[in-house]
Amino acid sequence: MTGGEILALVALVALVGAGAVLAAAETSLTHMRRARAAVLARGDSEIGNGHEEGDADDRTDLLLQVLEERSRYLGPILLMLLICQLGAAGLTTVIVKDRFGGGWVAPSLLFLLLVFFVVVESIPKTWALANTDSVALRMAPVARGLSRVAPLRWVTVAMISIAERIAPRRSQDSEPSVSEEELLAVADRALESQAIDEEEHDLVESVIAFGDTLVREVMVPRPDMVTVHSDATIAEAIEVAVRSGRSRVPIEGLGTDDLVGVVHAKDLMRAQFDGRGADPVTDLARPTHDVPETKQADDLLRQMQAERFHLAVVVDEYGGTAGLVTMEDLLEEVFGEIVDEFDSEEPLATPLAGGAMLVHGRMPVDELDELLGDVLPDGDWDTVGGLLFGALGHVPSVGEGVELAGRRFDVEQVVGRRITRVRIGALPVEQG
Repeated sequence: MTGGEILALVALVALVGAGAVLAAAETSLTHMRRARAAVLARGDSEIGNGHEEGDADDRTDLLLQVLEERSRYLGPILLMLLICQLGAAGLTTVIVKDRFGGGWVAPSLLFLLLVFFVVVESIPKTWALANTDSVALRMAPVARGLSRVAPLRWVTVAMISIAERIAPRRSQDSEPSVSEEELLAVADRALESQAIDEEEHDLVESVIAFGDTLVREVMVPRPDMVTVHSDATIAEAIEVAVRSGRSRVPIEGLGTDDLVGVVHAKDLMRAQFDGRGADPVTDLARPTHDVPETKQADDLLRQMQAERFHLAVVVDEYGGTAGLVTMEDLLEEVFGEIVDEFDSEEPLATPLAGGAMLVHGRMPVDELDELLGDVLPDGDWDTVGGLLFGALGHVPSVGEGVELAGRRFDVEQVVGRRITRVRIGALPVEQG
């Protein structure tokens, strides 16, 4: 074997090795998210590469820089990878043709294709996908180094410019790069890998769902409101607040649609101690905060924090009072039921023997749907009572029922025109 052939073989091996490195760099930098790199930069993950802390900080900063202009740094890598492949094919052709003749060129190129698939494509990319963090950190200097080679930079900039003119551009109004579904999928994977526990997973789901929740879905409905009349005295208002366990009580004028203010229990007690029990409760009234029932719950929570109020009057589209919503109602939508030593409300759902269930008419339909397994029909209702109104088409009496999702829904209690208790039968046993 001549010296030229040996040199060509060494160059061929070098091209294969360089191709493997470049393939690992391309895969790791393509699949690395900026958010993950930011976590590494904050030191929230053990990189485990044996370098000094200052070196790790420099490399994470460099990785963030590369990811911010990913296309600029990936272009030279892809071009060099193509050059390695073409160069290896050319060298193989020359070596084989000179040594064995033209008839062996095609088999040798097929063998080279197999080598490239295993050594350049499969092994490096699999390794990069399994160790994205560490590989991306190691390859960031490679990407920066190639981007500083002027000829490579000029060619890739020109090619990228041509590609951007040909390929359709992403609209600025398009969907965000990370959707709610992707976040939920990440939370599911984190739960499966035990990176987070069940409570943390449920909290992530609640926070995401909270952004789509309307005020009317979490409010205390109008029939459940506790109010005092504007003619009441401070002593009478204290009695209402104590009996209901409310810290804030709305004051109604001509009716529930005419709320003239809100009185705080601490103001009532302070006035009672000052001997003003016979004074009208309106002397202590504070202004109400009115919000539409279609307001987003997360927007209202931020408004409550900014303007420092804990209770809002929910108004329907006709200007009437639809209900009340408190900061506690909003927080419970995220963190679950908050029960203190004064709460004595019956549970919204009570399991019965044999798979049956007793639920309150104001139980949210989506919560019941989760318990039953996502089988209830969709419609313009928020509660179980509204579901039965829609299914029956009239105000039901005690004993009436309807079959929904293979279960029997029987009305057990009606107060006025409100359905307050519903019995849901067990699923029938399949005959087989």
